[in-house]
Amino acid sequence: MANISRWRDRRRAPVSVQTPRPLLRSLAAGLWQTARHALAEPYQLVIERHQIKLSRLPRALDGLRVVQLTDIHHSPFTGREQVERAVEIANSLRPDIIALTGDYVSHEREYAAPCAEMLGHLRARCGVYAVLGNHDNWVDAALVTDLFRAEGMHMLVNEGLRFEHRGESFWLAGVDDTMVGLEDLPLALAGAKSDEMKLLLAHNPIILRRAARAGVDLVLSGHTHGGQVTWRTERSASGRPRRRLLRGLGRQGYTQIYVSRGLGTVVLPIRYGSLPEVSLLELRSAE
Repeated sequence: MANISRWRDRRRAPVSVQTPRPLLRSLAAGLWQTARHALAEPYQLVIERHQIKLSRLPRALDGLRVVQLTDIHHSPFTGREQVERAVEIANSLRPDIIALTGDYVSHEREYAAPCAEMLGHLRARCGVYAVLGNHDNWVDAALVTDLFRAEGMHMLVNEGLRFEHRGESFWLAGVDDTMVGLEDLPLALAGAKSDEMKLLLAHNPIILRRAARAGVDLVLSGHTHGGQVTWRTERSASGRPRRRLLRGLGRQGYTQIYVSRGLGTVVLPIRYGSLPEVSLLELRSAE
């Protein structure tokens, strides 16, 4: 019995585990590097270039250049210098169309007018088209809409139009935001011909399945910030695309979507693994 008691005492004796100092130093250095990158990334604006083949794009419009800007979030986190730089880059890409897909401000109403004024300097051969995001609605949708229209931008609020260029046309539509319950896709597509190409601007990419059922060819969205802070790749360990698209090109059946990482930030002025972008999308006819 004595031997058994001693064995039990040994089992219950506390064990002191000390983390080696080199390991602690390595962890601290890793955290410091991550923090440095996260604070620097919001200022590392890049151009994302993609070609998108569309079977219903008329041949005369092959090569149409669409520049997309989204999620500006003009605020103390995303200042004038960042917005003006994005505008300068967008104009330098010689776009035919500029598509703005929402969230121009974050929470403060006073940033709406300066943001509209800066985006009013955007130049495209065939115009600047915009839709509202959830933050724009939370701030003041009517104010943002009026300011953008005063700057000559086409604000599409559950509406569409026949875009005509080089003697050909397609349906260009935009919806209000899904998150605030104001999206009306059927209204935006009313007037579109069943057999013509349809390009849809929608802040939230969650619209993709409904857009696919409605026969939309291409959706341009934002909202996700590409994750803003993420270690995630766009493919799972099996190599398959993930169900929820955070950024880049995706597809639902016949309908394609591009989700931009956007320009600004929310909650904290940081990004990690998701650089801010200006998107240049060259539309190619696959007829």
